Amino acid sequence: MSRIAKMPVSIPAGVDVTISDQSLSVKGSGGLLTLSVNALVNMTSADGKISFNAANESREADAMAGTFRQLVNNMVVGVTKGFEKKLTLIGVGYKAQAQGAKLNLTVGYSHPVNIDMPEGIAVATPTPTEIVLKGADRQRVGQVAAEIRAVRPPEPYKGKGIRYADEKVAIKETKKK
Repeated sequence: MSRIAKMPVSIPAGVDVTISDQSLSVKGSGGLLTLSVNALVNMTSADGKISFNAANESREADAMAGTFRQLVNNMVVGVTKGFEKKLTLIGVGYKAQAQGAKLNLTVGYSHPVNIDMPEGIAVATPTPTEIVLKGADRQRVGQVAAEIRAVRPPEPYKGKGIRYADEKVAIKETKKK
């Protein structure tokens, strides 16, 4: 059995987990998240913990039990604490401005780039060169961050562009005569 699936997910106070035949939903102060149930995983809920077991002895079921356990754990953490990603803009004249559910980027193009935030994702710009994304769904926060980074990824010679706050960009040496 998967080592990750052996650890049960503990449900903190204030979080409501509902398991049905087709889906699992987690509701907390951060919102409501749902996940469709996989037939290869058996779930049992008892005294504030959810346990996961493979439905059969196949390798695929074993792997899916660990994956499903981690997805449910991310849902529980998301509705209690939430997830956040930080992006940094590096370059002369590069700036970002959050206006409600929109993000306006000026990153060296002839026009400003406007990005609409999906529902459940909050954007903030503490400084003009920092972007902070927050939300309950870990996958959606990461996907939106990747889409914003893709507008102007960091280039390898000067390092200009949009990068994650903890990202290290390897700077190449320029061509010599």
